[in-house]
Order: sequence, then structure tokens, then C-alpha cells
Amino acid sequence: MPLATKILWSIVGVFGALAYGLAIGGVIRKVMARIQGRIGPPVWQPYIDLGKNLSLRTATHHGVMSFIAPIFRAAGGIGVFLLVPVVIGVPALENFSFSGDLLMVMYFIFFGSLGMALGAAEAGHPHSPIGISRGLAQMSSYELPFALAVVALAAQAGSFSIREIILAQQGGWLHWNLFANPLAAAAAFLAFLGMNMYAPFNIVGAPQEIPVGPPTEFNSQFLSLLMVGRATFAVAKIVLYMDLFLGGAHSLPEALVKTFLIYFWSIFVGAVFPRFRTEQSIRFFLGWPTLAGIAGVLLVIFSH
Repeated sequence: MPLATKILWSIVGVFGALAYGLAIGGVIRKVMARIQGRIGPPVWQPYIDLGKNLSLRTATHHGVMSFIAPIFRAAGGIGVFLLVPVVIGVPALENFSFSGDLLMVMYFIFFGSLGMALGAAEAGHPHSPIGISRGLAQMSSYELPFALAVVALAAQAGSFSIREIILAQQGGWLHWNLFANPLAAAAAFLAFLGMNMYAPFNIVGAPQEIPVGPPTEFNSQFLSLLMVGRATFAVAKIVLYMDLFLGGAHSLPEALVKTFLIYFWSIFVGAVFPRFRTEQSIRFFLGWPTLAGIAGVLLVIFSH
């Protein structure tokens, strides 16, 4: 496929990921409301919020880095998505995957969060250091089991290429890494709960505790960039997990079903468990998920 055509399809894919991310965000808000006995907002409310924020302007100035932070957040989500194949075997939907792209994806996962930390630090709010310390501490703790799971899968497939890991899972659902290496899958899916930052791991925003955060520190078009980054990053993560553990997808409907089920896993847990304290969250990720990741690596070593 010519490079210009591939770039065009990738741009279309980014907008498709944004639309899908906003859609599942609206559906999940509706589901959570029903679980809690509320009616909840309409499922199209995220689209309304994004359009409203895009039409607004702001005169508030917190410093250059606080304005760059939403760009970092959006760039992190878009960067991860552009490196992850969505539908294998369809060049238009494989994005810019290449040999060793899994390592680049792991770096990009950090990109948006670190940018937001720098932006929050410059805002000067007294609660900002609390959110930064909580967020970076939890991020470091859940990245450990996720990194161990990635090492296990790369050793199992003999490559750090996401496409090669997908191809190694072909031949039926029993070949998926979810079943071929359940220990690594357990470590990664427990780490996924921290990545999404729903309960019990929503310690950064800390609902009913810290009445500040990106929705109040940022507004207008800056808040719209945060919404773009959050929606696109959510889709990029669930597509990545689909590729790593569920054998990828050979059609767009298959991708939609698998990714929605992966995303709903964190929502189900968030609806059942209350929020952890910071030290409880870190202790959790450094406990069973990390042990499962180590066991997943050992399983690959001894099975070969």
C-alpha cells in the first residue's frame, strides 16, 4: 500500500477510534447509572460534551506546560493507536506496525500520563502534588506486572512485534495467549484495571475526596483535548490487549465485540469494589499480579 494511502487510512482510523471511545464511554456511564439505580445521561452525551468544549474559549493562564499537557495526553493515545494493528490481514487497518513496535507502545503508554503530571505541577494548585504522587506511584506499580506479561509473550512468540504475536495465536481460540499463557494474561488483565483507573483504582481523581482535577483545572478546548486523549487511549489499550491475548481480529465486527468485552471487564470490577487507598492499590499490584507475571515468564522458560 502506498505511504500516502496508509497515512490517509490511519487518520480515518484515529477518528474512528475517537468515535468508538466516546461511544463506549457513553454506554458505560449509562450502565453504571443503572447499576446504581439512576437513569444516567444519554449515551451520546460524550459527543455533546466534546462539541461544546470545542466551541468555548478560555483566558485562564497557568503556564506553558499546563497548556501543553492536554496535547501530550492526546498524542499519547493517538501514538499508541497508530502503532497497534486493528484488523490483521487488512493493510488499511494494520496502522504503522513494525518489528519491535511493542516496546515503542510501552513507552507511549507512559507519554500521556507524564505529560499530565508536568502540566498539573505547573498549575500551582496545592492538591496537584497529591494527584501527581498518587498517579505516578500507581502507574509504576501496575506497569511492573504488565511489563512481565509482555516479556512472557515476547519470549513465547520469539518477537517484540505485535503482528508476530498475533500470528503466533492463529489456529483456534485455544491458541490465544489468554489460554496458552493464562498466568501472563492474569497479570496483564489485573494491570489493565489500574490503567483504566476505574474503581477500586481511581485514586488520582479520588471522587468525593479531591474536588479538583483535569475537569476543573482545564476547560474549553483544552478539556476537549483531554477527552480526545482519554477516548483514543482507551480504544488503543483494548485493541492492544485484543492483539496480545485474544488472537487479534480478522474483521471489524470481531474487533468491536472483543474490545468491548475487554473494556467491560474493568467496568464490572469498578461496579463491585469500592476505591482503594493509595498504599492498598500499590500493595495490590506488587502482590498477586506481579507474582503471576513472574510465573508467566517462568512458564515460558521451562516450557521451552
